[in-house]
Amino acid sequence: MNFTPGSTIRCTVNSVPVAKGPYETLERLMRRDPSAAKALRRSQKARRQTTTTKGRGGRVWYQRQQCGKIVKVRSGQTWSMTYTPDIAPDLRSVESYLSISA
Repeated sequence: MNFTPGSTIRCTVNSVPVAKGPYETLERLMRRDPSAAKALRRSQKARRQTTTTKGRGGRVWYQRQQCGKIVKVRSGQTWSMTYTPDIAPDLRSVESYLSISA
């Protein structure tokens, strides 16, 4: 798994992990896909614009909405992302569930 930093890699989920840790790691990696990142930014902006406020005890309280689940870990799911050295440990930890190509 030798990739140069800045290169685009393509990942495909071969099998869905049962354990919570690898599952969340895959979700985190999938959120690095440019289209998923754009959807997350747009939903964050929408949540910011529609956040309701109310006064409580002389202070302003914000009723924050939960973030939507943009990515779903499914077998056969494919995404691309830019490789950076900081994600190498994450890729190594879940490489048994992925097939990675440059």
